Amino acid sequence: MSAAEQPPTGHGPVGGGRAQDEPPYETPFQDGASQPSGLMDVLGVAAVLLDAEGRIVLWSPQAEALYGYTAEQALGQYAVQVLVREEHWDWVIKTFAEVMETGRSWAGTFPIRCADGSTRLVELRNMRLLNDRGDFYALGLGTDSPKLRELERDVALSTRLISQSPIGVAILDTELRYVTVNPALERMHGIPAKDHLGRRYREIMKPVAFEKAEAAMRHVLETGAPQVDESTIVGRTPADPGHKHAWSISAYRLEDAQGHVLGVAELVVDVTQRYESAREAGETRRRLALIADGSARIGSTLEVEQTARELAEVSVPDFADVVSVDVLDSVLDEHRPRTRAGPEFFRALAVKAAYPGDAARAADPPGEIAAYGADRLATQCVRTGRPILVGHADGSDLRRIARDEHAATLLARAGVHSYLAVPLTARGSTLGFFGLTRARSPRPFDEDDLAVATELASRAAVCIDNARTHQSVRNAAETLQRSLLPEVPPHLPGLTVASLYRPAQAAYEIGGDWYDVLPLQDSRTGLVVGDVMGSGIDAAATMGRLRTATAAYADLDLEPAQILQHLDAITARLERYIATCLYVAYDPHRGECRIASAGHLPPVVVPDGGRPRLLDLPTGTPLGVGGIPFESTTFRLAPGDHLVLYTDGLVESREDPIDERLDILLSLLESLDRPLEETCDRLLQGLRHPGAPDDVALLIARACPVTPDRS
Repeated sequence: MSAAEQPPTGHGPVGGGRAQDEPPYETPFQDGASQPSGLMDVLGVAAVLLDAEGRIVLWSPQAEALYGYTAEQALGQYAVQVLVREEHWDWVIKTFAEVMETGRSWAGTFPIRCADGSTRLVELRNMRLLNDRGDFYALGLGTDSPKLRELERDVALSTRLISQSPIGVAILDTELRYVTVNPALERMHGIPAKDHLGRRYREIMKPVAFEKAEAAMRHVLETGAPQVDESTIVGRTPADPGHKHAWSISAYRLEDAQGHVLGVAELVVDVTQRYESAREAGETRRRLALIADGSARIGSTLEVEQTARELAEVSVPDFADVVSVDVLDSVLDEHRPRTRAGPEFFRALAVKAAYPGDAARAADPPGEIAAYGADRLATQCVRTGRPILVGHADGSDLRRIARDEHAATLLARAGVHSYLAVPLTARGSTLGFFGLTRARSPRPFDEDDLAVATELASRAAVCIDNARTHQSVRNAAETLQRSLLPEVPPHLPGLTVASLYRPAQAAYEIGGDWYDVLPLQDSRTGLVVGDVMGSGIDAAATMGRLRTATAAYADLDLEPAQILQHLDAITARLERYIATCLYVAYDPHRGECRIASAGHLPPVVVPDGGRPRLLDLPTGTPLGVGGIPFESTTFRLAPGDHLVLYTDGLVESREDPIDERLDILLSLLESLDRPLEETCDRLLQGLRHPGAPDDVALLIARACPVTPDRS
């Protein structure tokens, strides 16, 4: 059926319009000429006024645009003859008469005949009007029906989409007052829609976090540039005050068809799950990085205390606010037996805090021994060998975490709210525990954190156990070596002697360096330094055998070269070891020394008032090589002269050439105006690097006038 053939459809009186209490989008009155805007202009509503006879007496420009007739063509004409096709005249005349007689309005869709002969379906509203003289008129309002239906569909679709959308939608005016909110946003906010209307944005969204969203919407109003998913706000609303949520907020400026700013549309998406997933992924990456960092940094030395400090430094501040590393005192002190009842005694090795405060002061200071009762979490941790997680610590938990009531008070005052105690377990034995607390960091420890702490503690425990075992073996070897080193005789004819021995640093095993001072016949003195190549108890034992053999051969009044020849034979039978050695026999009556070297660094002679120099003598081969004879030489050592014997641990360095190091030795010996013991210390301080991997033996002798024997 064509538009011309369609019968008119209508209904009775109609009403509508904006509710009186609905906030307007903009101020209704403005100075100056108003500009067209809104739905009325989009629809182009045509107005036609008929007198009681049905003649057209008023014709609007919109009517001309809609129907095509000019005012000159329409005014004074019967409307039915101009606008209605003949087949509809009877119905139109009848309906017109009813409206004029009863005053009841008519509304519906009617096929209007246009000026070009075409028919247009028009949505009409017809009503009776009364003027001040009592005359009746008929007002007809019309708009293009297809356009109206399209707009109605768009509005219905938009309304349905907004009302049923899981995305929160709000319309705010130019002052950021709520005009409308959809049910989704109502649920997100936990505030009824009616309580939003007319209130400003920050009156509803009060947390400080929403200042950012407010600023973004003002920027959108000013610039027109949309903000799409650029603001993610984390906070709480009355809908779920006990939990934090994350919202992604987008904003778009609203304008009418003529570009006038009406307000801003806010779109809110609850992205809590995405936010939590991203946060958890970030936490996972952080935890993996922490474990990798711990693997690289923990156990760089064979020192128990340093390993504990490395564990603490890796964990703060990224993982915990305060950490402590404590070992059972019985682990480090074999003389303190451990009992299964009563308190446990812990020795604090390291404490690290992200900031100074009460939480740090509650920890046991490094080096101190503290007793923890059987009810304390630290004691339970080491006795069960299981970690303890306190996600949310209350007052009773803090009393079980702390050593005593004072420490518990400090923890409470610091705001400690979460705690971990992880056993330090290595090779089936529990060595101590790793304690971690959080105070300012708001997130409590969880099972994932416990897994990370356990991994760090496991690595540190093995390193601590290795260091402890190494230190025990080292102590035994060092004790053996020191027991084999001599005490300098109180009186040597024509000679004053000072000696010094320093073992390698704790990260290395002891070496086989030694020195000796041997009283010989006829007031002579034997001076010896040597170095067994290797380390550990075996090297120390070999050094002891060579020292004993040297003393025995020296008693036979043999030449230095002969003594080295015998030592070479002994060392060759030991198979695993070779050694360097320097033997000097000093005769105070002649003021001379006989010397032989077995591959050892040359000694330094410092003449009284002269410059120090390295002795130029046959180097020889190390002991144990075999088959090559040694050679004895003679040099002068007058009263006041100094002779310096040393092992390679004093001068050798991985960074510097040996010649440069020997030059430094000579420069340090330029001035010998202090006691020999102080000279030994000065050489050690000036030449030995911290963490040196080799031990040092040093012997300094000063020739003196021979005191006559008064016996």
